[in-house]
Amino acid sequence: MSAFPPGFLSDEDFFHVVQHAPLVSIDLIVTRHGGQEVLLGKRRNPPAQGWWFVPGGRIRKGETLADAFQRITLAELGVRLAIEAAHLLGAWTHLYPQEAFRGLPAADIHYVTLGYHLERDLEAEALPAEQHGAFRWFPVAEASKAPEVHRYTQWYLEALSRG
Repeated sequence: MSAFPPGFLSDEDFFHVVQHAPLVSIDLIVTRHGGQEVLLGKRRNPPAQGWWFVPGGRIRKGETLADAFQRITLAELGVRLAIEAAHLLGAWTHLYPQEAFRGLPAADIHYVTLGYHLERDLEAEALPAEQHGAFRWFPVAEASKAPEVHRYTQWYLEALSRG
């Protein structure tokens, strides 16, 4: 019997997966005021540590997309939302060369990320802080060009602007 909850791996097993396969994740592009502002968090952990980035998380083995969406919205936004509350913007490839993970050797990290857009007015200061040290609302026009906002987040904002 594993000491880890379903869908979790030991750090060593996770490192092995990262070395040999892409990870699949959901990113949440949360806007308010008719899409004028976007919610970003300052990343605490790799990948993209130290960057302003959208909230999101990995899909676990055996988890449906709908279940993963509910789990990730609860963990990242503090509210469990149904996937029907969002609109799929598209799928992206995120590559993070030579990222370290929990003291294990550095390895390239490859994500296939599904970007979901939802309009929701949330209190940034009240959001869970496990993955992000701080949250704030950025004007979309500012975030699209800000050097402290990760380029992958800026890709989502470009997709939003295209409609």
